[in-house]
Amino acid sequence: MTHARLLFLFVLLCCASLLVGARQMEWAQLLSSSGALSDDTWLTLTASRLPRLAALVLTGVGLSVCGVILQHIVRNKFVEPATSGGLDAAKLGILVALTVAPAAGTAGKMAFALAFCLAASVLYVALIRRIRFKNTILVPVIGLVYGGVLSAVAEFYAYRNNILQSMQGWLLGDFSRIVQGNYEIIYLILPIVAFTYVYAQRFTVLGMGEGMATSLGLNYAGTVALGLMLVAVTVAATVITVGAVPFVGLAIPNLVALRYGDKLERTLPIVALCGASLLLACDIAGRLLIYPFEVPIGLTAGGVGGLLFLILIIRGRR
Repeated sequence: MTHARLLFLFVLLCCASLLVGARQMEWAQLLSSSGALSDDTWLTLTASRLPRLAALVLTGVGLSVCGVILQHIVRNKFVEPATSGGLDAAKLGILVALTVAPAAGTAGKMAFALAFCLAASVLYVALIRRIRFKNTILVPVIGLVYGGVLSAVAEFYAYRNNILQSMQGWLLGDFSRIVQGNYEIIYLILPIVAFTYVYAQRFTVLGMGEGMATSLGLNYAGTVALGLMLVAVTVAATVITVGAVPFVGLAIPNLVALRYGDKLERTLPIVALCGASLLLACDIAGRLLIYPFEVPIGLTAGGVGGLLFLILIIRGRR
């Protein structure tokens, strides 16, 4: 699929996302008889549909870019925030913020999520580097077990503080609650993507291993720290805004790498575009499956991404 076709598909999905919802909208209805946008339609677009579209695109871009960064740091194609404990650590951080600093606000909760996600990611990378698995499939398996432990700790913590039901509701990836005024923190993903593109060549060298990267003059430890910080900020912003959305950062980078290679300066825009398109498609499907009700995107994206994850594992074993 050429770049033009990818861009056309993305634009088509954006248009479909604006039109699909509990309140039906058609292009002919966007303009009133006087030729101006009707008040009701304008409110629906600006307060709900456009914020939701922006959140979908930025989340898809951010999570897919996160997957690329983690895969180059760990040197394993099956790693992303959902298979390295990052998402579960961010959820635990938010739960701790709810009890330790309930009046902290969105920025305070994000700070807790960022700190927990960064700490968990550093520990995971250190664990993988120390053990040095010969079988690459064991790396994400260890990450899933690690994430499961963090998720169990989060659920126990929520149970002890009587917020378990609330946690189950809002930490599952869901864009239905995105409205104007409560999603803007996700725009932090824009500078993260810009930083990643600027450092794309360094992340490419990072994926060659510590010895090769150091011999080429790269500050290996500093680049790893930068990459983990970019991932932690992105994961914290997405979890605090829409909840956990798994496997996007695993499926998209692998599919793009199979066709276009691993040179990030060339493939990063494609990864971002495909990540946004996948999340848009999953969201549209979730809104249509049991219309007029909605399936949370954490379930649709998790199902599609999980299936692709299994296919990639089976392909990797051959």
